[in-house]
Amino acid sequence: MLPLRNISLFISLLCHASLLSSLFAKELELGYYSDTCPDAESIVREVMRRATVREPRSVASVMRLQFHDCFVNGCDGSVLMDETETMLGEKEALSNINSLRSFEVIDEIKEALEENCPGVVSCADIIIMASRDAVALSGGPYWNVKLGREDSLYASQDDSNDIMPSPRANATMLIDLFSRFNLTITDLVALSGSHSIGEARCFSIMFRLYNQSGSGRPDPNMDSKFRNKLDSLCPRGGDENVTGGMDSTPVKFDNQYFKDLVQLRGFLNSDQTLFSDNIRTRKLVKKFSTDQEVFFKAFIKGMVKMGDLQSNRKGEIRRNCRVANNQREDDFLIRVF
Repeated sequence: MLPLRNISLFISLLCHASLLSSLFAKELELGYYSDTCPDAESIVREVMRRATVREPRSVASVMRLQFHDCFVNGCDGSVLMDETETMLGEKEALSNINSLRSFEVIDEIKEALEENCPGVVSCADIIIMASRDAVALSGGPYWNVKLGREDSLYASQDDSNDIMPSPRANATMLIDLFSRFNLTITDLVALSGSHSIGEARCFSIMFRLYNQSGSGRPDPNMDSKFRNKLDSLCPRGGDENVTGGMDSTPVKFDNQYFKDLVQLRGFLNSDQTLFSDNIRTRKLVKKFSTDQEVFFKAFIKGMVKMGDLQSNRKGEIRRNCRVANNQREDDFLIRVF
C-alpha cells in the first residue's frame, strides 16, 4: 500500500492534470469564425467543390481524415503533420501508411484561408468543415459544425498504432473501441456508413478472399458472386494497391452501404462483421438499410460527437498544416547543437 503522503501527491497530480485539461480544452461553438473569418466555411466548401470535380474519390479521402484525427488524442490536426527528424508522424502509422490521402486538398484549403484571414482558422477545424462538406457534396446530409479547435504541436505514431482499428477488426473489437470515446453502438454503425463513399485497397481484403481466420479459405460471410468479382479485382499475387469501391455506389453518399452488408457484399471485414457477427449491430444495419433518413440523422449525431473529442494539450493555429509553427526552428537548433 502507498504511504499516505504518496497517495496525497498522486491525487494532487491528478487534480493538476485535470486543471491543465480544462485550461487547454477549447469551448467549441457554432459560428466561431463569424467575426474573425466570416467567409471561412464558404471558402472550405468552394475548395472542396473543386476537388470533387477534379477527383470524386478525393472528398471521401478527406472525410476519412476526421476519423483518423479525432480518435488519436482528439481532433487536433495531428494526422496532417509530416514526419520530421525528431518526430514520427501519424501518416506512417499502420492504419494510415499508403492509405490516407488527399492531404493536398487540405493544403489548398489552408492556403485559401491564409490569403483571406491569416493565422485564424486551425487545420483541425478545416478537417471538420471539409468532412461535413464531403458528405454534402456527395449527396448526403448537411449539418452545422462547432468550431474553435487548436492544432497540436506534434503527432504520435505510437498512439495512432495503439488506437486505430485494423480492417480485420470484428464487431466486438469495434464496439469496445468506440465505447472508449463514449460513442454508442448506434454511433459505431452509423459512422461506419462513412464507407458509403470512397475506395479501399486490395491489401485490406486479401485475407478475406484467401485465408479468413487462417482457414486457407475465403470468408463464408460473402456473397459468392461478389467474391468472384473481388477475386478478379484482387487476384492472389496481384497488385494489392488496386482499389475497389466500399459499396456499390462509391461516389454517392446514401444507405446503399447497409443494403450491401445485408446482401453479404461488404468490402472490408470490419464492415461485414457489423451484419454477420453481432446481433446488436445487425439490427442497426437492417434499420439503416431500409430507412435512409434515420441513417442520415444518426450519422450527423455521430459526427458531431466525434468532432467534440478534444485534445487536452496546448495548441496553436498552424500556418502550414504539415508542420508546427516552430518546427523548422527546433530542427535547426537540434542540427546545430
